[in-house]
Amino acid sequence: MLKTGGMAIVLYGAYGYTGRLIAQEAARSGVELLLAGRNAEKLKIIGHALGFPWRACQLDDSAGLRDLLSEAQVVIHAAGPFMFTARPMIEACLDTSTHYLDITGEVGVFELAARFSERAKQVGVMLMPGTGFDVVPTDCLAVYLKEQLPDATHLALAFMGLGGVSHGTATTMVQGLGQGGLVRADGKLKRVPLGHKTLQVPFRSDRTYLAMSIPWGDVATAWYSTGIPSIETYMPVSPIQYRYVRLMRWFNWLLRQRWVKRLIQRRIDKKLVGPSEQERARGRSYVWGQVRNAWGQTRAARLETLEGYTLTAISSVLIAQKVVAGRFKTGFQTPGMAYSADLILEIPHTKRTDLPA
Repeated sequence: MLKTGGMAIVLYGAYGYTGRLIAQEAARSGVELLLAGRNAEKLKIIGHALGFPWRACQLDDSAGLRDLLSEAQVVIHAAGPFMFTARPMIEACLDTSTHYLDITGEVGVFELAARFSERAKQVGVMLMPGTGFDVVPTDCLAVYLKEQLPDATHLALAFMGLGGVSHGTATTMVQGLGQGGLVRADGKLKRVPLGHKTLQVPFRSDRTYLAMSIPWGDVATAWYSTGIPSIETYMPVSPIQYRYVRLMRWFNWLLRQRWVKRLIQRRIDKKLVGPSEQERARGRSYVWGQVRNAWGQTRAARLETLEGYTLTAISSVLIAQKVVAGRFKTGFQTPGMAYSADLILEIPHTKRTDLPA
């Protein structure tokens, strides 16, 4: 359903670290937004700075949230942790026939959106969590590799170069403390110890890096994007860091305690902001992937692209623009499913390289 009047794109969580970057990217691109979130004073500041209208609304205000979205075509949801915030926003989008985008990398949110897929198709909207660095580059690379080896049964993905993390990202990480790792095995999500496997990954042409397995969002999304039944995701670590990770397994019971998480969260609240503009401008991100079939044949490729938070801002605005232009698929979608493996190549300064099998 095409809505008329109002503001086509609502950005919820506009004054958070990544929300501000998305708003700034929209302003640079000439894309109009309605800024939204819980705190009116913070919205007023960023709204005046960028020349965008704003409106405060609590996520638990069911009527207010639906009124906010009533004339919007799409919402970019940037207020995490999404394990707590995604469901009320998705339900409001379904009730108002509003397309849903968010910037999560949380496996549980991808699975939640997938469960709402049929209802989304019925009302004619798209649900696409993960419109940023989580998981646009990795998802697009997964789809690309599946095209190179259609009978692939195993997929490994790895990323490097996020740099510093924002307050919101760190808060989400705290919620996952003590949960260990996660893989896709024979089509099912399976809990494993964090760092249960390691690889030497050629993120760059001049060297390889030690990388350990982590519960990245692609263990959910790549299954829907490619149908590959066994998926693992990795990030680089130093040998010393990896030894600490292995020791942490014995303390998962402690890390799951609420008082421990509250203590860590207080430290994050006091100190953590996110990478500076200069750090983001200098930063680069690298993504590597490899698929393997039952006969042992492999295909591998690598992406070099922008710093993660910068990419998130650009890709989120880009996808929202596509939706407003009528370029979307209804139901639950991943970036690669809806827009093909080449979506990532629309991001400036991105290069994809095939690697020797």
